[in-house]
Amino acid sequence: MQIPSVIVFGTGNRKKGEELAELFAATGIVLKTLADFDKKLDVVEDGHSFAENAVKKAKEQAVFLEHWVLAEDSGLSVDALNGRPGIYSARFSGEKATDARNNELLLEKMKNIPDSKRTARYTCHIALSDASGRILAESEDICCGIIRHHLHGANGFGYDPLFEIPEYHKTFGELDPIIKKVISHRARAVRKMLNFIRNLIHASHS
Repeated sequence: MQIPSVIVFGTGNRKKGEELAELFAATGIVLKTLADFDKKLDVVEDGHSFAENAVKKAKEQAVFLEHWVLAEDSGLSVDALNGRPGIYSARFSGEKATDARNNELLLEKMKNIPDSKRTARYTCHIALSDASGRILAESEDICCGIIRHHLHGANGFGYDPLFEIPEYHKTFGELDPIIKKVISHRARAVRKMLNFIRNLIHASHS
């Protein structure tokens, strides 16, 4: 199998792309994002799970762009909210959702939840499609934490200023980005995917 020199990360979120680009650098593969293309597909995320959404985005975007595409779906699941916002994390506060509005709504829904019941987890599911829309591999991982009562830190995006990693007593918004690149749900899922890609590269050279 011929490994492409470029793989497209199916997101227009440059911050997500930056998180992954360094991890891919060692493979010699250039990781681009949808922000690098004038035309891209607006994929409707109507799946019922992170996995379904990731697979759909990878397949449809790959066929449209005629590139290998790595797509992910990720989100925050809060135990006290029965797993919400889950796959609706990015649009938790409605169609015109922003990080600020989402965080505000989450705090409102959890205002009477005691510390012992504020557990949550980030999940990331990744799918890799070739240019024909064939799924080559999938990976998934999580990162567990708790939801703070107030925003802390300016790093990251999404719910990061509210999501505390108990071992560090800091939110993702406060943690050094270098640490986040190691322990985050996305980084863990990407490392699993990178193992598959490295094996493909090795096989293509043997």
